[in-house]
Amino acid sequence: MNYEIIKDSKKLRCGYTTGSCAAAAAKAALLMLHTKKDLNSVYLITPNGLELTLPVFDITREENSVSCAIQKDAGDDPDVTDGMYIYAKVTLTDKVGGNTYLAANKADKGEQSEIMLRGGQGIGKVTKPGLDQPIGEAAINSIPRSMIKKEVLEVNEEYGYFGGVDIEIYAPEGEERARKTFNSQLGILGGISILGTTGIVEPMSDSAIIDTIRIELNQKKEEGIKRIIMTPGNYGEDFIRMSHEISPQFMIKCSNFIGEAFDFVTEMGFTDVCLVGHIGKLIKVAGGMLNTHSRYGDCRAEIFAANAAACGLPQKEVMEILESVTTEEMITIVKQYEKEYSTLLLDTLIQKLLEKIAYQLNRRVNQRVRIGVMTFSSKYGYLGETEGFSDIVSIIAV
Repeated sequence: MNYEIIKDSKKLRCGYTTGSCAAAAAKAALLMLHTKKDLNSVYLITPNGLELTLPVFDITREENSVSCAIQKDAGDDPDVTDGMYIYAKVTLTDKVGGNTYLAANKADKGEQSEIMLRGGQGIGKVTKPGLDQPIGEAAINSIPRSMIKKEVLEVNEEYGYFGGVDIEIYAPEGEERARKTFNSQLGILGGISILGTTGIVEPMSDSAIIDTIRIELNQKKEEGIKRIIMTPGNYGEDFIRMSHEISPQFMIKCSNFIGEAFDFVTEMGFTDVCLVGHIGKLIKVAGGMLNTHSRYGDCRAEIFAANAAACGLPQKEVMEILESVTTEEMITIVKQYEKEYSTLLLDTLIQKLLEKIAYQLNRRVNQRVRIGVMTFSSKYGYLGETEGFSDIVSIIAV
C-alpha cells in the first residue's frame, strides 16, 4: 500500500486500521488451512475500496488450526497501536456454539458457514453500555466484524467449505498498549479495541477524538444522565471538582471540540450542560470559535481588548492587552488599573465575556439545552459564572 494524502501542505503516508489487520490475519490463516501452504502476504480490499497487500508474520500450525499475525502500520498518524502485531487463530469445526454469524452461501443449495468470532489475549472487553458492542462482548467493532465475516465467507466459498469456523483475534501487547488509550475511561477493559470504519488510518485526523466524545456522551445517556459538566481538559475538571462535589460520572472532557460536543448533547437529548474552563480557552468561544485549537486562530487578545474597551478601559491599557501573550497577563493589566483607580472593571468585563460565550453556545444548540458557564484563571482563581450555572450544578452535585 502506498496511499498518501495532502494535509497542511505536506504529503503524509496513511496506514491501515486494527480492523484491517484482524480481517487480513483471519483471511490468511483460513487460506493456509485450506491450501496447507504458508503465505508471505495476503490481499485485502478495505471498506472504502482501497487495495492492501499485507505481509504475514509468525505462522503457527496445529492439528486443525492456523494462527498468524499482521503488523499494524499507522502511517504518519501517532497511533499507540502502531507496529504491534494483531493475530488471528482460525480453527475449522463441525459445530460452533456461542454467538455466531450465520450466512447463507450458495443459497440455492442451502449451504452455509457457521462462524464464531471472539476476542482473546489483549483484546478489550466491553463493560459499559453505549459502545459499539454490548456489555460482555469483545471490543471488536461492527465494521471490523463485517470485514472478517466477508473475507472468511468468500474464502470458504472459493474452496467449497461450508462447515464451522472458530476465529480468535488476539494481540499479545494489547493490554499494555491500551493503558495509553481512552479505553478504560470508556469501559473497555483488558486490552485494545479492534476499530476502523474505512480500513485506512488517515494521519493527524481529529475524527478519533470526536468519536470518543460522542461515545462517552452516549454512555452517559444510556446511564440515564441528563445533566453534565463539560470541560476542555484537566484544568477545568480539577477546578470544578475542587470547588463543588461533583461525581466523575457527570463530567466529560471535550478537548478543543466544544462545538461538536454541544451538537452531540443536543442530538442526544441532554437537558442541562455546564461548561467550565480556563479563560484562555473559553474566551475564544466568546468570539465564535467553537473549535479552540490554535491552528484555527488565536483571537484572545483582540476579544479581551475589545470587550475591555467597551467596559471603559483606557486606550493605553487596551494597547497593552493587545501586546500581551496570555490571558493571565491581560487580567493582570486590568487588575493593576483597578487598583490604581479604585474601580471594579474586571467583574464587569468577565460577565460580558461570559454572556457572549453563553450566547454562542445557545446559538449552537438552538436554545434546546439549558447552559451554564464558569471560568477561572490559573493565577487569580475563580473569575465568574453565568446566571443559572449554580442552579444546574446544585442539581448535579446532589
